[in-house]
Amino acid sequence: MKVVAVIPARFGATRFPGKLLKKLGEHSVIATTYLAVKNAGLFDEVIVAADDEKIIQDIEGVQGKAVMTSPNHASGSDRIAEVIQYIDVDVIVNVQGDEPFTATQALASLIDVFKNDHDKKVDVATLMEKLERKEDIQNPNNVKVVVGNNMDALYFSRSAIPFVRDENVVVDYFKHVGIYAYRKKALLAFTQLEPGTLEMAEKLEQLRYLENGYRIKVVETQYKTIGIDTPEDLEEARVYLGNLEQ
Repeated sequence: MKVVAVIPARFGATRFPGKLLKKLGEHSVIATTYLAVKNAGLFDEVIVAADDEKIIQDIEGVQGKAVMTSPNHASGSDRIAEVIQYIDVDVIVNVQGDEPFTATQALASLIDVFKNDHDKKVDVATLMEKLERKEDIQNPNNVKVVVGNNMDALYFSRSAIPFVRDENVVVDYFKHVGIYAYRKKALLAFTQLEPGTLEMAEKLEQLRYLENGYRIKVVETQYKTIGIDTPEDLEEARVYLGNLEQ
């Protein structure tokens, strides 16, 4: 099974433009992410799918591989699909370029889903982590996921799901961690599908898979990620990296 990691990298982030090229330790955010994924030793190839020449040059500066993609893609999935459509690959792992500390064990758990899927019935795999604090559960920026007994995703929402009508029932809440692994066929098919009502309402593209009958396997992870969406997040990441290096 050939497995490739692709890191979509868009320069003009709305909340924090140019964040991927901000300094994080010795390298930029995107180069730090690339090197971490490369050094994980899990992938036959690691590719950055960029929309700006400055990102290309930055990745080439650490002897990495970066490919220029169209600036007009609506999502990271579309950007990845452009890169992999002509590559001989079985499974593609989408690693977020602004999450430089994604744990190797978490990535390996996604790959294991497909290694163990002998009948090839799983289309997509993704991660979730348990939420403990009420404010995190209620925060619409934390996407929640509910799963069935077989760990297939039932729904993703910005709302706190499930809604607990009977207070005597104890339920756990899980945050969706936006790292995906796809079969090539499923990813290419996804890009040809029109966004449905649920996706447009929630602004969650993974709902397009569910609305069209695709199977998403969810794996619980204990490994926290640090997503860099704001300058404050970047400072937190710098502190975290400094503690790792001590």
